[in-house]
Amino acid sequence: MSVDETTVRRVARLSRIKVKDEDVPRLAGELNAILHWIEQLNEVDVADIEPLTSVVSMDMKKREDTVNDGHYPDKVTANAPASEDNFFMVPKVVE
Repeated sequence: MSVDETTVRRVARLSRIKVKDEDVPRLAGELNAILHWIEQLNEVDVADIEPLTSVVSMDMKKREDTVNDGHYPDKVTANAPASEDNFFMVPKVVE
């Protein structure tokens, strides 16, 4: 895959990034280098390799899935600018 200057300008516009005209050829070269590197990764044979979530084999810590109030509502709302009965108070935004 190859990126031309038109594609660089389009990607910049879609990304809302202001790119100067003199920077477009350099960015096209950088994007082409990145895409070339990704194409090299596609050549690696990973058919017999299992996906990993960690390099160390370990089980996830699990806890019982229960609904609770956290058991310390006063601490939760302590830094709130305004709270009442352990609930956050916010200004009305819809009229």
